[in-house]
Amino acid sequence: MFDQANAQRRDPITDWVIRGGICLLFFLFGMDKFPNGSQWVAFFAQIGLGQWFRYFTGIVEIAGALLVLIPRTITAGLVLLASAMAGAAAVHIFVMHHPGNAVIPSVFLAGLVLFGLQRRSRLSAMPVPSSGARE
Repeated sequence: MFDQANAQRRDPITDWVIRGGICLLFFLFGMDKFPNGSQWVAFFAQIGLGQWFRYFTGIVEIAGALLVLIPRTITAGLVLLASAMAGAAAVHIFVMHHPGNAVIPSVFLAGLVLFGLQRRSRLSAMPVPSSGARE
């Protein structure tokens, strides 16, 4: 018989590969914010909050990337990264006035949210181990 809980269970290796990909991608995104000769210097100057915000964004992306790798902090990492992507999309739309450029961070945001929701539904479908006590 088809079991709903087994249908939602993903191979742990697949989960690690996805989390590893998220980590690598956002770690590289974050590291790219630090060199003074990068394209991000001019971009963050246009935002108008100063270069400290470029460094802060890089730290947020690196921290989120690393948190996604630690099993107990996956949700915190996904929330951090999703918040950064939502902020990036908002900046493109409302500050830079280039809504077409918001597509890329929006796609990353959607991917992070979908992965987080899928992971959450999979975890909630797992049976809770009994304590061994009888009622």
